[in-house]
Amino acid sequence: MSGPINIDVRVENLLVRFTPSPPVDLEEAVERLGGVKNGDVIIKMLDAPRATLIIDAEGRIVVHGTHRIEAARAAAKEMLLRMGRDDSGLVAELGPIVASFDFGEEIPIHNIRMNLGSGTSSVDERLGCLRIDDTRHDLELLIWPSGRCVALKARHPNMVAMSAVHWKGKFADKKSLKA
Repeated sequence: MSGPINIDVRVENLLVRFTPSPPVDLEEAVERLGGVKNGDVIIKMLDAPRATLIIDAEGRIVVHGTHRIEAARAAAKEMLLRMGRDDSGLVAELGPIVASFDFGEEIPIHNIRMNLGSGTSSVDERLGCLRIDDTRHDLELLIWPSGRCVALKARHPNMVAMSAVHWKGKFADKKSLKA
């Protein structure tokens, strides 16, 4: 393999939990926001910014469905403003992301051995892809024969990019990529 490997990683979904001070009161969220109670949580859909907000039993705000931390923060801020509160002191915790990328070439998923050194793999017949538990980068990859890939349980897009470069190099070293 020669030259640098450039792989464009796209964040498909980002999960962020915000802890406001004081915590959000669940009953107030139902009354003032029109949130829907579902067990121990309140769920509220926002159109602008587009996101799903989940207020847990401890009054924390989980934002689902955004692509960037700034959009998630804007969603949490919008919710707090609608409740007559500001976002000062809002603490964010980044959760797992779902990201995608393309290797740029076909991957013969049925020719790849089950133990690749940096993780284990299996063919997921239901999805028609290779499933790699990447222990080196602490994420899971779903790789289709077309070279399209989805990363699950990732913590940062840069980690997904590092994983993509690592596995493309491993596949090329094992001569498992089609020309």
